[in-house]
Amino acid sequence: MIRIYVIMTILCLYQTYTSFGQDCPSKQELQSTLRQVHKLLSAHEASYLQNLRSLRKKLNLLQSSTARQATKTGNGTCPKLEVPNNGRKLGKVLAVGHEVHFLCEPGYELVGSETRVCQESLTWSGQQPICRNINECASTPCLNGGSCVDEVNRFLCTCAKGWTGPTCQTPIPTFFTIVTNVSTSSPTSSPYSSSSSPSSLPSSPFMHPSRCTQFLGSTRCTCEAGFTISGRDSNLCIDIDECELFHNGQAGRLCVHNCVNTPGGYRCTCPPGYNLTRDSRNCKDIDECETRQHNCTRDQLCVNTYGGFQCVRVECPRIRNATYVKTSPVRCERNPCPVDNRACAQAPNSITFHYLSVVSNLSAPRVLFRVSAARVLGDTLRFGLLGARGRRHFTVQRSGRQTGQLLLVSPVQGPATLEAEVEMSELERRAMLGRYVTKVTLFVSPYSF
Repeated sequence: MIRIYVIMTILCLYQTYTSFGQDCPSKQELQSTLRQVHKLLSAHEASYLQNLRSLRKKLNLLQSSTARQATKTGNGTCPKLEVPNNGRKLGKVLAVGHEVHFLCEPGYELVGSETRVCQESLTWSGQQPICRNINECASTPCLNGGSCVDEVNRFLCTCAKGWTGPTCQTPIPTFFTIVTNVSTSSPTSSPYSSSSSPSSLPSSPFMHPSRCTQFLGSTRCTCEAGFTISGRDSNLCIDIDECELFHNGQAGRLCVHNCVNTPGGYRCTCPPGYNLTRDSRNCKDIDECETRQHNCTRDQLCVNTYGGFQCVRVECPRIRNATYVKTSPVRCERNPCPVDNRACAQAPNSITFHYLSVVSNLSAPRVLFRVSAARVLGDTLRFGLLGARGRRHFTVQRSGRQTGQLLLVSPVQGPATLEAEVEMSELERRAMLGRYVTKVTLFVSPYSF
C-alpha cells in the first residue's frame, strides 16, 4: 500500500491539481510523505550497509579459520619428546595445550621439568628432564668409621676393624678364655685333677665337674649339653657362651635384639614395647593402641609406633579468610567460600593427616604414601612437596595419570620424627580448581628390626 501511495504522490508533483481533482493530496501531505519516504530509504540503506559489514566480517573470520586449520593440518604439533634413560614418559598427544609427564625408576631422581606443556609456538615449556642416580651414600649411612659404596637403589658398607652389620652398627665381640690357676710346685698337675675331691671344685652355675669313665686303661670325660671340657682340665666343664660364639654366624645372630647367656644355654630378650615371637628369637611390636595400653585422652588420637605409641591432637588449621570443619578424626574440609572472596578460594579444599611408623635405617628409596584422585574435573593434575621437616629425605613423584607418591630417598637414623606435606592441585586451562593437602608424619624407631 505504501508503494502505491508513494507513486501517486510523485505523479501529483508533475500534474496540476485540477486534473486530478481531489484525488491528489495537499502540499502539506506531500511534504510529510516525502519525509517518511526519505526516512524509509535511509533506514533501508543503513540496514543494507550493516548486513554488508557483517557479511564481510564473517568472510574474514572464515578465511582466518581456514588458514589456521591448514597450518595445524600441516605442522600443528610440538616435536616428539625423548624418554629419559631409567625413566618413563606419560602422555602421547603433542597438540597445543597438552601436557607430557616424566617419572624415574626407583633409585633415580628427576632433574629438570616433571611436566612439559606444548605451547602455541609449537615448542615445549621447561627443560628436558634426566633421571639421575640417587647417591645413597649422601646421608652417610655407614657408622663407626665405615666407608660407603653407592650402587643403584642401594648402598654397601665396608666396615672398619671391630664392627659389622649392614651399616657397621654392631661391634664384633672379643672372645675370652677362662684361665685357671696352676700350682707352681707341680706344672703338670691341675688343681682340679682326678685326685681332687668334688668339694674342692669351684661352685658356679657356669662350671661343674665332668663325667669321666675308665675304659681299657683310658679315661674319657664328657659334659652336659651347653658345656665343654676346659682346655686345662678334663675334669672341669665350663659353660659355652652361645651369644658370643654365634654372634655373627652364617645363619645370622641367635637373637634379633639381645642375647643373654645362661648356664648351658641362652635366651633372647626384646626392648620395651616388644614381645618375643613363638620362635623365641624375633621381636614383635606391641600395639598399645589396639590393646588399650596407652594414656591418650579422648580428644587425642593414639598412633602405634615400633616399640611404643604417640598421642597426637588433630586440629584444623586457622587460615585467614577461610574456615575449616573436622569431618573425620584425621580430615578437615573447608567451608564454602563467599563468591567475591578470592583468597578463600585459593586455600586448600581439604587437609588430611596421616601417621606412619618405620624402623631405623629403613632401606631407601621406598614408597611411603600414595595420593590419588578418584575423579578429575579439570584437564591437569599436579603433585608437589610443600614443606618437610628433614626435606632431604623426601621427594614426590607421579606414579600414574591420577596418582602421586611420597618417597623416602635416604635412610633415617632413629629415633626421629619427620613431617612432609604433599599437595595435589587440580587445574582447568591453568586456572586453579582445587587444592588438596596431605600432612604425613613419620615416626622413626630407634631399632632396625
